[in-house]
Amino acid sequence: MAKKLTLDFLKTEAASGAFLGLAAIAALIVANSALSETYFYWLKSEHAFQAGPLSLTLSVSEWIKEGLMAIFFLVVGLEIKYEIRRGELSDPKKLATPVIAALGGMLAPAGVYLALSGPLGGPAGGWPIPLATDIAFALAIFALVGRGLPSSLRVFLLTLAIVDDLGAIALIAVLFSAGVDWVPLAWAAGLLAVLSIASRRRIAAPLWVMAFAVVWWLSVSAGLSTSLAAVAFAAVVPVSPRAEDAQSPLKEAMHDLHPYVAYLILPLFAFAKAGVSFAGLSLDQLLAPLVLSIAAGLFFGKQIGVLGAAWLTSALRLGARPSQSTWLQLYGVALLCGVGFTMSLFIGALAFPGAIDSPAQVQVKLGVLMGSVLSGVLGAVVLAIASSKRRATGGVSSDY
Repeated sequence: MAKKLTLDFLKTEAASGAFLGLAAIAALIVANSALSETYFYWLKSEHAFQAGPLSLTLSVSEWIKEGLMAIFFLVVGLEIKYEIRRGELSDPKKLATPVIAALGGMLAPAGVYLALSGPLGGPAGGWPIPLATDIAFALAIFALVGRGLPSSLRVFLLTLAIVDDLGAIALIAVLFSAGVDWVPLAWAAGLLAVLSIASRRRIAAPLWVMAFAVVWWLSVSAGLSTSLAAVAFAAVVPVSPRAEDAQSPLKEAMHDLHPYVAYLILPLFAFAKAGVSFAGLSLDQLLAPLVLSIAAGLFFGKQIGVLGAAWLTSALRLGARPSQSTWLQLYGVALLCGVGFTMSLFIGALAFPGAIDSPAQVQVKLGVLMGSVLSGVLGAVVLAIASSKRRATGGVSSDY
C-alpha cells in the first residue's frame, strides 16, 4: 500500500509539472503583452471575505500565497507524516543518503549565495531562496527523460525533496514569523490540541474542513505564516484507519486534495508569481547581485551540495547510492534539485515582501527562473545521456 501511494504521488506530481510549465509560460506572455497592466492590477486588487464576525481583506496575490498555498502545505505536511510513519522515511537504512544529500543541498546553495552576494553588494537576506526544490517540476523532467533509469532514483529524488520541504518549512518558522500576536496563536494551538485528542475517535470530514478553516484564520490573525499552521494541522490528522473505515483520514485527505493542488493551486501560484515584464529591462538589472546570487545558488550550489554530500556519505559508508544507480545518474538528479521555482518564489515573497512587480520581486523571479531553467535543461541532458548509456548496456549499470 505504501508503494502504491508513493507511485500514485509520483505520477500526479510528474504530470502536474506540465501544467506548472504552461502556467509559468502563460504568466511571462501575459506580463509582456498588452494585458500586462491588467495582469498586475488584478494581482494587486484587494478582495474581502466575511463569514459572520470573521472578516479578512487581502490582495489576489496574498489570497493565493496565504490561502491556496496553505492547502498545498497541508498536503505537503500529510505526505511528510505518511512517509515518516509508513513510507520511505520510516526505514532509517534508506534515509541516510537522501537526507544527508538534502542537507548538503541546503547548505551549499546558501554558501554560494552568501559568497556572491557579499562581494557583489547584494542583500544577505535572500540566502534561503535557493535552498528549496520544486518536486513537481523535478519529477516531470525526470519522467520525460528518465525512462529506463532505476526506479530507486525516483524514490531518492522524492525522499530528498520531502526532506527539502521539511527544511524549507523550518526556515519559514524561524525566519519569517516575527511580530506574532500570541492570543490568536494560543487559540490555534488549543484547537490543534483538542483535535489531536479528538482524532482518536471518528471525526466527520466536514468538521476537519471547518477546523482547518478556523486554524487558518487564527494563523492569519496572529501574523504567522499559514504554511506553518497547515503543516501543524497535518500533524494531528490520523495516519491509521478506524476499524469501520476503509482508509485513514490522512490517506483520504491526500487522495482528495492532491489533484487540486497539483493541477489547480500550484499552476495558479505559478501564474501569479512567474509573471515578470521584460519591458525596459536592462543588462544591469539582469546581472543584479540578487539575480546572480539566487541563480548561482540554485544552479551551482544545489548540484555541488547534493552530489558532494551523496559521495561523502558513500565514501564514509554512512549510506549507499540508490540501488543499480550510477554517479552520472545521481549527477543528473542533483541538477534537477536546482529547479527551485514554486518553493523558491514562495520563500522569495516572504524574504522580500512588497508589491508583485516591485524591483526586489522582479529580481527574485529573474534569479529563480534563470537558475531553475539552467538546472532543468542540463539535468535533462545528463539524465538522457545516462538513460541511453544504461539501455546500451542492457540495463546493467556501471560504477559511473
